[in-house]
Amino acid sequence: MFNATATANALFEHPLNEYKSQVVTRVVHDFYELDPKLGFCGGGGMDMRFDQMPIGFALNGLPPGAPQWGAEFKKQVQNNFTRTAYVFCHATSLPVPANSISLDPDVKDAWGLPAARVTYKDHPDDLKTAQFLLDRANELLDASPAIRKWSAPVTEQQFGVHLLGTCRMGDDPKTSLINSDHRAHDVPNLFLCDGSSFVTSGRGQPTMTIQALAFRAADRIVRLAKRGELGTRRGESRPSRS
Repeated sequence: MFNATATANALFEHPLNEYKSQVVTRVVHDFYELDPKLGFCGGGGMDMRFDQMPIGFALNGLPPGAPQWGAEFKKQVQNNFTRTAYVFCHATSLPVPANSISLDPDVKDAWGLPAARVTYKDHPDDLKTAQFLLDRANELLDASPAIRKWSAPVTEQQFGVHLLGTCRMGDDPKTSLINSDHRAHDVPNLFLCDGSSFVTSGRGQPTMTIQALAFRAADRIVRLAKRGELGTRRGESRPSRS
C-alpha cells in the first residue's frame, strides 16, 4: 500500500517563503473519519506546505500554460518560488489482495538477477476519498487570497513514497506473515520492524507509527532474549547442550 494523495496548488501575490523552516506547520484532521453515508470508506488529513527544491520546482511547480524555456520562464520561476504553496491531501489506502512485490520472470537487472516487479492498483474507495479531500482543498484555497489555483485530476497512483504492507501482522499464519511480537510465523529469529506489517496504510503520514512499532518490537525482542526464547518457535524449548 501507498497513501492515496491529491494536491491543490496556489500562487499568492506576496512572498510566503514556505521553503524556509518547518515543511508542515498545520495538519487538518477534520476529515480523518468520513461519514459512510458518502458511499465509500476512508478518511485522511490535509496540510499546507511547500517542500520543493528549486530544480524540482522549475520542472514541475509552475501553473499550467506557463512557459518552459526562455526569459519569461526564468522570470516566473524566480517570482513564483517564494509565492507558491499547496494543500497536500493524504488519505488511507485499503489493502488489495492482488497488490504485491515479486520477482519479474523475464526482466533482469544490471547484474542479471530478476528485477523487482510492483503490482499495484488503488482500491476504488481510495480514489473517492482522494477526490473528496481534493474538493475540500480547493474550497480552502477559494477562501484564501490566492491569485491563481490549479490541481491535477485524481488518477490511479503510479508512484509512492510510503511503502506499506505485504508482510501484514496477525495471529493466523495463513493470513499474515508476522505475529504481534513482529516475529515471522515460520522463521523463529526473523523480526520485521518497518511499514510492511501495516494491515492498512492508516490515514496519512506513517513514519511515527513505524517508529513506535520499532521501539515496541525492540522491547519484545529484549523480553524474548531474557527468557531464552530467541531462535525457537513459540512453545518450543531451546535444545540443551551436552
